[in-house]
Amino acid sequence: MDGICWLVCCLAVGCVLSRVSSYENLALNKSTWKQGDSYGAGRAVDGKKSSLSVYGSDCIPSTYTRTVEWRVDLGNILSIHHIFIQYATNNKQWDESNGLSKTFKGFSVYISNTTNKEEGVLCFRDTIYTRATVPNPVIITCPYHGRYVIYYNNRTHYPYPEGYSDMVAGALCEVEVYGRLLI
Repeated sequence: MDGICWLVCCLAVGCVLSRVSSYENLALNKSTWKQGDSYGAGRAVDGKKSSLSVYGSDCIPSTYTRTVEWRVDLGNILSIHHIFIQYATNNKQWDESNGLSKTFKGFSVYISNTTNKEEGVLCFRDTIYTRATVPNPVIITCPYHGRYVIYYNNRTHYPYPEGYSDMVAGALCEVEVYGRLLI
């Protein structure tokens, strides 16, 4: 009898270890907010990214502006491993000739326990990409605990680096936050 119990216990532990080593999209269908107008902000966490048009139903509707801030509320403080961001491309090739590439340059991603990005951790700030090298999608390793993932970009301080547009766009098509629940 002891041998059977031990085998069942090991199988249970193996299942737990297997579950812990895999990551799930913690942002899927969670509450979102976008500066200025939250209409359509939830499109970035709906799991849909078949159409990458700014004007389609899979991306956040966006106008060009000086500052974009968008966030997802994960509901609790969770263990985050990495973040996947898919930008709108207007269903065109993503390279330096795509006019949208210059509007995403210079973006930042924060993890916070509050809705204030300054109270959180800066996971990533783009200072290295050119219009030819800005990846789409981009995957950011960000091994922190937090409740809010905040995307931020602005054009408020002249002069802008080479290749930057005068305005930014918040046309995110999908933001996936991979991690696990804290045990």
